[in-house]
Amino acid sequence: MENLRNLVMLFLLSFLTACGDKEIGNLPVYQTMDDLKGKKIGVITGAFQEALLEKEYPEVEVLRFDFDTDMLQALLAKRCDALVMDNHIFLYHTQNLKGIKTLDSSLVTAEMGVCFGKGQHVELRQQFNEFLKKIKADGTYDEIYNRWMYHANEAEMPEIQMPEDGEPIRVATNSTAPPLVFIKDGELVGHDIELANRFAASIGRRIEWSDMNFSALIPALVSGNYDMIVSGVNITPERMESIDFSDPYFSCNTLIAIREENSVGYVEGMNDTTKTGFFESIKTGIQRNIIEEDRYLMILEGLKISALISLLSGLFGTLLGALVCWMRMSSYAVIRRFAGLYISLMRGTPVLVLLMMMFYVVFAGTSVDAVMVSVITFGMNFAAYVSEMFRSSIESVDRGQTEAGIALGFSPVKTFCYIVMPQAFKQVLPVYKGELISLVKMTSIVGYIAVQDLTKVGDIIRSRTFDAFFPLVMVAILYFILSWIFAEILNFIGKNISVH
Repeated sequence: MENLRNLVMLFLLSFLTACGDKEIGNLPVYQTMDDLKGKKIGVITGAFQEALLEKEYPEVEVLRFDFDTDMLQALLAKRCDALVMDNHIFLYHTQNLKGIKTLDSSLVTAEMGVCFGKGQHVELRQQFNEFLKKIKADGTYDEIYNRWMYHANEAEMPEIQMPEDGEPIRVATNSTAPPLVFIKDGELVGHDIELANRFAASIGRRIEWSDMNFSALIPALVSGNYDMIVSGVNITPERMESIDFSDPYFSCNTLIAIREENSVGYVEGMNDTTKTGFFESIKTGIQRNIIEEDRYLMILEGLKISALISLLSGLFGTLLGALVCWMRMSSYAVIRRFAGLYISLMRGTPVLVLLMMMFYVVFAGTSVDAVMVSVITFGMNFAAYVSEMFRSSIESVDRGQTEAGIALGFSPVKTFCYIVMPQAFKQVLPVYKGELISLVKMTSIVGYIAVQDLTKVGDIIRSRTFDAFFPLVMVAILYFILSWIFAEILNFIGKNISVH
């Protein structure tokens, strides 16, 4: 009987193992894509592998990430079971990152090209194709390739003479795709950056770079905001329906990465490392995230951009809000209804959607800077809330105050400025201060339209250091300081407003 029970248990165990994951101990082992059915696989949002997984492997659950480093960290943290990534990016990121391996077979091989608007910049595209043929023939391309594919960490951008005047080429890129594009010492460098700079110099033009999320590149090009995309974009039939590609300049394999513990031959404890102390980790974090490559300069620049957008948006929104408030209190019904519609529209539209509509639709193809688009967008949204705050605070002032001012000989305007407004300001200040702080935090989304603000800088640093904790905490602290400064300025103004 005992032998029969053991035989049955052995059969059931074998059956469950055959139906599920192959395991070593309690850990599933992945050798092919078939082993990943029903598992979570990470992919970069907008990458061609995203559509490939959905079409060819409907059994897997696709998790979308904006940055390769976030995706790798998610794999290590067991937030996903595997990920797909271009081989050159994977090899660059995992030089000093333990605990990740790839399956023996690649998912797909694809070619990359420079992107141009559909039917636009035909001459520029032809010039690039001619330039590409030339540098491949004379060996310059091999020099570029070897420099960045094999020695990216030590490589330096060669001196390329670029014209200072003349019409620029507006180029969009994504700086979190090393060794093709990344930021080093505060400057864009990499295989694709050197390739584009050499091309621009060869035709006597300069480049205006814009760094944005990968998923935003093609929409930005289609909307006419840019002339080219140079950022390792794979050539696919779907993309060719919307944009034009240059001749291929690069070919890569898509690797399937898994945790080492899920690979064949893994031995538990083989990669154990000694944990460093808290203060030692803080010291290391400061060195890696702030001091190395003069990253503090990039942080200060991002802080300046965030402060500038917050300040200008607040000022513009306050002035516009005052105007909308006047319209809401107008004696004309048409003006009141228009102001009410504006407030409802701004309140009901997510700020990120509004920001992208303004950038990709309203100001598409114009020379309006992305920072100015941000200021206008946030100011318009802020105005909707400010107008209602102003209106409610003005209406809360006793009507007898206005009548007393008129009786004392003040004009209606002077009565409002000297009697009503100071009292209304005192009442609205606490709510206004809270809304302004919300505005400061809300500006953290401007990275979606290629503005290198504080949050974007934090993302760039994380993409280089693989340190999730320190950059995020640093950005949070800086936003707190920025909000505190704005709040203290308003407190100072409030204390010095006299109420008659």
